[in-house]
Parts: sequence; structure tokens; C-alpha cells
Amino acid sequence: MATVSTELTRTLGRLRGEQNITVSMLATQTNVNRRTVAEILAGKRTNIKTSTLTKLNAWIYKQV
Repeated sequence: MATVSTELTRTLGRLRGEQNITVSMLATQTNVNRRTVAEILAGKRTNIKTSTLTKLNAWIYKQV
């Protein structure tokens, strides 16, 4: 398991806002469950699978 940092949560939220995409769209683009993405963005989920972290980081990397 991996720990979600506040920096990851802020970065996902900022990029989602800049691109004006919904949580569902972000989930589709990252291939991560919509509920998981929503909970991460809300700060309700702090532990995620390493594979989920890898997918989110890959999406962030593509955006920068």
C-alpha cells in the first residue's frame, strides 16, 4: 500500500480544475475507480494500492 500525500491531492485537484474535467472524466483518463478518485480528492482516502499511485502519477506527468 502507498500513502497519498497532500501534495498529490492538491496537484490532482489543481490539474482537474485547470482542465475543467469532472471526477468521472479524471477516473476514466487515469483508469482508476471513480469512487477512489473522489475519496482521494476529498481527503477521505489516504492509503491506496501502489498500482493506483502509479496510474495517478503517470497522468500528472502527462499534464505537465
